[in-house]
Amino acid sequence: MRTKFPTTAAVLLIGVFAGPVAAEPLTGEVIDLSCYLSHPHTSLGASHRKCAETCAKKGLPMGILTEEGKAYVLLEDHANPKAYADAIGNAAKTVTVQGKLVSEGGLPGVVVEGVD
Repeated sequence: MRTKFPTTAAVLLIGVFAGPVAAEPLTGEVIDLSCYLSHPHTSLGASHRKCAETCAKKGLPMGILTEEGKAYVLLEDHANPKAYADAIGNAAKTVTVQGKLVSEGGLPGVVVEGVD
């Protein structure tokens, strides 16, 4: 008789490691993901600020592009929506975001808990 223990153990271990993890603070530019993914070279910096602010007000997805060139989707912590609002209110500016790193289907995000 075969036991299902190895499969069950593997599923439990995957579940433990696939959840949110505490993150180092992420420092980078708050970006409008709609523009950044469509035309990355012209969607950064102060020259793109007005567009990024407009996209944020429309509720389009926002992210943070780190100094290392990695982009994360900014996600609201439902228990602390002010932190997320502070983050997207800094469109096209460099900030430091504290939060939990999450990832699903290869898409990295950060649940925003604070902004400096």
